[in-house]
Amino acid sequence: MARIRIEMPENYLFSTEIPLRISDINYGGHLGNDAVLSIIHEARVRFLKQYHYTEMDVEGASLIMSDTAIVYKAEGFYGDHIQVDVTVGDFNKYGCDIYYLLTNKKTAVEVAHAKTGVVFFDYDARKVRPIPDAFRSQMLKITS
Repeated sequence: MARIRIEMPENYLFSTEIPLRISDINYGGHLGNDAVLSIIHEARVRFLKQYHYTEMDVEGASLIMSDTAIVYKAEGFYGDHIQVDVTVGDFNKYGCDIYYLLTNKKTAVEVAHAKTGVVFFDYDARKVRPIPDAFRSQMLKITS
C-alpha cells in the first residue's frame, strides 16, 4: 500500500504550543488521530491571528478546507506539550497549502506532519474566489 508523504518545508512562519488534553487521548492511551486535526485547526487560527486575519476574513475572503493529509510519526500522551510550527506554500490561483510540524516540546520528537489545502471562498456568492493579492504578497515576502 502506498504511504502518504508530505514534503515538509525547512522554514516556518509561526510557532505555538498546545498541551494535550485528556480529551485528545484515545482508548490506546495516546494522542488520537481525530485530535490531531483539532490541534492543527487551533494552530491555523492562531497563525492567522498573528497577521490580523480570521478564517472568515483574509483580506475580505474566507478560507475553506479542500483537503488534509496527516502522517503520524510518534505517540503523544496526556500532558505533553506539543509545539506546532506553521507555514504556507504551494500557492495557486485560488489557494495554498498550510503545513504543520508537530513536535513534543520536551523531547524534540516529531509527533506528526500535516498539511491542509485551503481555497479562498465567497460565502455570499457560495463559490471559490482568487487568492487575495495582499495575502499572497505578504506570505511570499516573508517565506522568501
